[in-house]
Amino acid sequence: MPGHFEPLPGGGAAVALDDVEISIIRSLAVQLLELIGPGPAEDAPDDPLAELFAEGPSEPPSDPVLRRLFPDAYGDPVDVPSSPGQAQEEKEYAAEFRRFTENDLRTGKRESALAVIRSLDSLTPAGDGGAVLKLTHEESQRWLGTINDLRLAIGSRLDVVDEEDTDLLYRLPDEDPRKPMVMAYLWLGGLQETLVSTLMP
Repeated sequence: MPGHFEPLPGGGAAVALDDVEISIIRSLAVQLLELIGPGPAEDAPDDPLAELFAEGPSEPPSDPVLRRLFPDAYGDPVDVPSSPGQAQEEKEYAAEFRRFTENDLRTGKRESALAVIRSLDSLTPAGDGGAVLKLTHEESQRWLGTINDLRLAIGSRLDVVDEEDTDLLYRLPDEDPRKPMVMAYLWLGGLQETLVSTLMP
């Protein structure tokens, strides 16, 4: 079980994590929360309907990591040339879609990251200093979403666009300042892969 998820009887998944791994995941999840930011109505707690009816932004985020986490819903991702009229139409559709969906997406990502932090905080240390994390099926889904978001965020900082970029990361020299971030990216990829396999029927 060390370093990878395994299925639990009746659904869910388990993984053995040492203190360093727990600290890394928790720190990254906290940074993800800070990046996503608070909800639109968190400064108006007396009005529970405020967030429900709050409209989100219509423009993509300026931060490239947030653009990766909240991409436009319309437009060709591989930049296939389109007519000026079609491009303007796609931009308008994307803005409208973003305005009514981004707040909900941010809330979902925030709740999943919080669930990851809480599950780590509730771990009981084992004798060797590590712990075994046991997740229900629903908790596993939240973990999967957050691990994916973390890899998207780190991948964006590392300029990872496709598989070729990932292959290059393996060949970085140890003295490269990006090496710790690369190791976290690759390690999270392994966790993600094994968690996906535990959730497959």
